[in-house]
Amino acid sequence: MKSAVYSSEGLEVEFPVFQDLQQLPAPLGTLLYTQFKRLPWVDRLSSLPLMAAVIDFDNTEMVWRKYDSITARELFKQFGCSERFYRQVFDPLLHVGLFAPPEQCSAAAALGILYYTSIAHQKDFDVVWCRGEVKETIFDPWKASLRSRGFRFMEGREVRDLVFDEGTSSISAVFCSSDELVYADAVVLAVGVSTVQELVKNSAALRSRDEFLKVLKLASIDVITAKLWLDKKVNIPNPSNACSATDESFGWTFFHLNALRDEYKDCPHTVLQADFFNASEFVPLNDDDIAKRIISNLGKCANDIENARLVDMDISTSPKSLTHFFPGSYKHMMRGSTSFPNLFMAGDWIVNRHGSWSQEKAYVSGLEAANRVVDLVGEGSFAKIIPVEEDEAHVQALRNFNRQLNDLRTQLPFSDYFLQ
Repeated sequence: MKSAVYSSEGLEVEFPVFQDLQQLPAPLGTLLYTQFKRLPWVDRLSSLPLMAAVIDFDNTEMVWRKYDSITARELFKQFGCSERFYRQVFDPLLHVGLFAPPEQCSAAAALGILYYTSIAHQKDFDVVWCRGEVKETIFDPWKASLRSRGFRFMEGREVRDLVFDEGTSSISAVFCSSDELVYADAVVLAVGVSTVQELVKNSAALRSRDEFLKVLKLASIDVITAKLWLDKKVNIPNPSNACSATDESFGWTFFHLNALRDEYKDCPHTVLQADFFNASEFVPLNDDDIAKRIISNLGKCANDIENARLVDMDISTSPKSLTHFFPGSYKHMMRGSTSFPNLFMAGDWIVNRHGSWSQEKAYVSGLEAANRVVDLVGEGSFAKIIPVEEDEAHVQALRNFNRQLNDLRTQLPFSDYFLQ
């Protein structure tokens, strides 16, 4: 379905379903088919020089460190992006993609997510939405399938510590909050930054390793998720929407669930879901005050909402639940393998070279961790990891040419003298 972007000034962009249109070489399809409501062509064209950075960003260690040292806003400024394009398009998109304003986000992370989700291929921007609740539709059947194969989910237990065996230099057991000791041949920490930070503070074994101590320098972002029921049908132009706040302090998305999910298709109420990122100012509020703020923001995107009455709500607060990809954060992030031979990591903040991002990257890093366990214990089957679609031919050619130029530049006198 179509999606839209709202800035603090109103509707800015509507995105079609790109896979239904004639495929053009990247990034022409994204630029030509996207329906900019108020942005002149000169501003749109100001985004094209950014392709030079996209070509240079080939997901290697060297370019990650190169671009991670500056903010996304500095990157757009360096490549001549217009103020209007930045404020009306890039700011809302990155605010909901990286969960923080571009001036607080790494340029490397910005290039990574923009290339993966919208620039590499015309159809990359299209999203497949689950027709029901993800938990009920996907995760509950998956867990039932695992249980039928002998898996045991130890729910309601918090991991407090990892037990280190000096004889094997490995993790021998997991200590839970219920004073339960679970012995393990291998351990995968598939959790967020804030959870690992708490575990490091409690675990003498993890505190003994620099790679885990560096995680304490990372940061997380607060999220508010709300599902709202309005007393009548309200006209919502697009099912999926990305927005930025008037003061640009937080980014948010809202979804028209009557259009996206079968269970609400014939519901007499308008059912909306809104997610607010970098929403620290929301966290201390009670549900009623949060709902008022959400309705106020929604009213700027759909006028009919102001005439509707809120009849029910379900609001959840998730402090420090998302990764903050701030400038300079890359050097503190972990790899999938650790200095403990049987302890592995998974998550959207784990460094790998697959090229995916966000939930897809978390999933892929989980498969990579599972494959490492299979390799370690010598049992099980390796998961097949689908690679990201290859770069288009013209992008491959430009990247090869760019690498040759960079190699030539390194051979020049004083090539490493000036700050890169």
